[in-house]
Parts: sequence; C-alpha cells; structure tokens
Amino acid sequence: MNRPLLFLDVDGPLNPYAAQPERRPDGYITLRVPHGGGTSDEHRGLSSRRRPLRVWLNPEHGRSLLQLGYELCWATTWMDKANQWIAPVLGLPELPFVDFGDALFQDRPDGIHWKTGPLVDYADGRAFAWVDDEQSDLDQAYVAAHHHGPGLLHHVNPRIGLLEDDFRTLADFAGSLDTPQATG
Repeated sequence: MNRPLLFLDVDGPLNPYAAQPERRPDGYITLRVPHGGGTSDEHRGLSSRRRPLRVWLNPEHGRSLLQLGYELCWATTWMDKANQWIAPVLGLPELPFVDFGDALFQDRPDGIHWKTGPLVDYADGRAFAWVDDEQSDLDQAYVAAHHHGPGLLHHVNPRIGLLEDDFRTLADFAGSLDTPQATG
C-alpha cells in the first residue's frame, strides 16, 4: 500500500506568522529570508518591502513530520523555494511540491480555496492529509465530491502553528488507512 501524501503549507502550520509579532513562540527559531527570496510575496504586492521576511520555524517539526508515515509534499506558495529555505531548518530532505501554476492566488467564484483543485488533481485518488490555515467547509465538500480516496483537511491556527494534537490527528488518520475495511 502506498503511503498517504501529506500536503504541507508553510505559512500558518510551520510558520505561525499570525503570532504576536514581538513574541516568538517557544521552541521556534527566526529565519530571515532576503527580499525576493522566492516566496510569492512579490505577487501579493509586497515587493517594495526592504526588510527580510521573518519566518518562525520549529526545528523539531521536521523529525515529527518524518515519523508520521506519510510521503511529504509542499503545498505552499513557496513551492520549490521551500526546499531551499524551509527544509534545511527543519531537517527535511528535498521534497516534491505542487506547482500551482496559473491557479496561484486565483480566487474562485464558488469560494473554494485556489489550492484545493490542484491538490486533488495531484493526489489523483491517493489518500492524503492537507495541513493549512485557510481551508473551509467548501474545500471539504469539494474534496468529498471530487477525490476518490480518503482525504483529511486539517486546519492549523496560524497564531500557534502545529501542536502535538495536530501530529496525533495526522498519525491517527494515517493509521486508520492501514485498518482493513470490514465487509458485511
């Protein structure tokens, strides 16, 4: 059986960017990404920013993620730049990433997040979990209607990032996929 995919967003789950700006969360280190360091902030109109982007990361998260039994995959606006800036701090190997192409930041009239369709397409029926801070019930409904496999959309509070309970939820979901289905 293939390991399930774990789609990882950076800003929110790994980088609790909405935490009090003067108070770095316990266990986190500060990474300064130079202007134009590869995030899609330029696309959001932040290209005039002179100071480096502040990113808080917890180096312990890498080990915890690797122990979950998933195939890890970046699902972030950082795309391939997550391998350059985020993975080394977390102790992660180079990971595949979802290339959002023209869908990047494109609002949908139906209210579904712009990442949702590309993630379902990337998974192609394979079981997956997706950790992000921007999912809604509309995204869950879309996955249920368009994905022909198990899918867990797990919301992470961008003020606090991933916590032990989040890792337990992800481990429980992966473990549930190993359980043979009862036949009746």
